[in-house]
Amino acid sequence: MDATARRDSFRSGLATAGRIVLFLLVMLVASTVLTAVQMLAERALGGRELGEAAELWGQLGGVVVATWVMLRVVERSPWATVGLGRGHARPPLLAEGFALGAAAIALPTLLLVLVGWLRFAAAPDGSWWQAAAAASWLLVPAALLEEVLMRGYLFHAIWRRWGPWAALVLTSVVFGALHLGNPGATALSITLVTLAGFFLGGVVLATGSVWAAWTAHLAWNWTMAVLLHTAVSGIPLAAPDYQLRDAGPDWATGGPWGPEGGVGAAAGMLGGIGYLIMRRRRRQETVET
Repeated sequence: MDATARRDSFRSGLATAGRIVLFLLVMLVASTVLTAVQMLAERALGGRELGEAAELWGQLGGVVVATWVMLRVVERSPWATVGLGRGHARPPLLAEGFALGAAAIALPTLLLVLVGWLRFAAAPDGSWWQAAAAASWLLVPAALLEEVLMRGYLFHAIWRRWGPWAALVLTSVVFGALHLGNPGATALSITLVTLAGFFLGGVVLATGSVWAAWTAHLAWNWTMAVLLHTAVSGIPLAAPDYQLRDAGPDWATGGPWGPEGGVGAAAGMLGGIGYLIMRRRRRQETVET
């Protein structure tokens, strides 16, 4: 590479880094404004707290605003540029993502149940449907927030400049680091969250759709919280009637973190990644022919 090419590459890298910084600044400002609006709403309601879900929706709003500013104002590009176009939300893509996310955690978890390292036990009576609705109200924005943030504009900006591997590695490491403050976090659990970043980034690379990565992420969490009644990334949710209890080694079951913190989840994600690699190859072969 000659001096001119190196200089152009350096300038292009600086431009990308500058856009990433601008995205983060806009997101911070928008999230701060939306948080202030939430506080005013709570004050208008006589001090009644709107809850964690309202905070998640507000943070999601900040990320969406930042993405809109970068795409529509700065780059003059459509939402499809970052995998968030209408075509990327086709029902078959969403269904494929959901099925992949659910299978990747459900199958290894049920295998641990069969060998006796996880066990279903009775829990206080309650409404399964009410608990499912409450959990979904949290899980839907939480998964969408993380996917639009990590696999949306940032992922595609890095991908365009430094390639898909850089996008996968950088966003997955940050994704893992964002979970360091969760209850019961360990080196193994954070490593597996980082692997989840590769899994979800792989969904984007294979399908081109951040929406599909969102449904995969949502299905993963929803399967644990709503169907299996176990902790999600160390955070327990309401579990009426039954719950999944740890009865084996933490390296396999995940311990307090939940099944996604054990090697069974790693096997499920690696299997999913293998499927995504084959899918991407088939997609490329179709395009070439």
